[in-house]
Amino acid sequence: MRGVRAQPVVPELDGMITLPPVDRSALVATRRDIHQHPELGFEETRTAALAADRLRSLGYQVTTGVGRTGVVALRNGRAGGGARCVLLRADMDALPVEEGNAVPYRSQHPGKMHACGHDGHVAIGLEVARRLAALDLPGSVKFAFQPAEEASNGAQAMIVDGVLEAPTVSAAFGIHLWNELPVGTIAVTPGPFMASVDRFELTIHGRGGHAAAPHQAIDSVLVAAHVVTALQSLISRRRDPFEEAVVSVTEVHAGRAFNVIPARADLRGTVRTFGGRFYQQAPQLIEETAQGIAAAFGARADVQYRRLSAPLINDRQLSDLVRDVAADLVGKNNVRAGVRTMGGEDMAYFLEKVPGCFAFVGSAPSSGSASPAPPASPHHSPTFDIDEESLVIGAELLTRTAVRYLS
Repeated sequence: MRGVRAQPVVPELDGMITLPPVDRSALVATRRDIHQHPELGFEETRTAALAADRLRSLGYQVTTGVGRTGVVALRNGRAGGGARCVLLRADMDALPVEEGNAVPYRSQHPGKMHACGHDGHVAIGLEVARRLAALDLPGSVKFAFQPAEEASNGAQAMIVDGVLEAPTVSAAFGIHLWNELPVGTIAVTPGPFMASVDRFELTIHGRGGHAAAPHQAIDSVLVAAHVVTALQSLISRRRDPFEEAVVSVTEVHAGRAFNVIPARADLRGTVRTFGGRFYQQAPQLIEETAQGIAAAFGARADVQYRRLSAPLINDRQLSDLVRDVAADLVGKNNVRAGVRTMGGEDMAYFLEKVPGCFAFVGSAPSSGSASPAPPASPHHSPTFDIDEESLVIGAELLTRTAVRYLS
């Protein structure tokens, strides 16, 4: 297999723990089965049932309905062993995307697709559970098969339902298959790794009127246009240039007729940061900007600002652990440091509560020749797909990380 060919068929880890080999065919089959049956956030009943049944058959203590549709599986360590408990997390939800891939395992549900790799995450989690079930570890292993990552509130729902308790989790790890990196590479970055996810909604209230007589109206469309432009200036003029941040207006809705000035315009967008001063100031800046622009035109702006996910911060010591495991697995030269993204992940909520590390496993298909491969389809694209060798690497990385942490 690419990237792990040099490893023993049955790897030996710290303390001479011998792992069962990765079952690649089962990994691929599980991923493709889940890919064909995508389920949106908090609707993952089939996926959750599949995971729960498999985990029970492996001897885990399984609890369903955690965070509405989440699954938790626990295997306690040997008596007299260490008190540590490691959490391994896999997200389960799909996206409201119509699949454009002509593959045998394409989605069977119109308008729904695993366009971000979560099908692979579930398959990897189940394979890691199978391998760890055969070991007598000096500590407990807990799996969290999480719903609704794309909505950014599935992790919070599981935390409220006690996923980090009984026993208390001491460290958490997770991975994301990542099409911005080639298969055979792994990205491990201590500190800020993925951005916060904030959502804002603005409503501009003007006064409707005839398009031929704009002086008799207060044009909500014109106000909205000025608000969109002004919000971009927050990045260029109100943010410390040494702080990364993005402000994007992604929805604008107003009017239904070509000859009517609408009384109302609705806007929606997102703010992304890695924390810092702009993260703290953004809600106030968005509100002041929208209301100030609206008032200048005689209109009014209502603002709703919601924080969906905090920045994802990797613990430095545990990042070093994952980096060392990754180097053993794919070679030091294939471990990338300093990789970050303005995309968000609600794994951040687990890492706010306990130390841990979230890593990217390269999943972009390789050309298999000396010529470079064409760019992989991006995440959330209708043609998103992965090189399935990344499943093997992900399963090895998480398994070895758990063993090394508990050993």
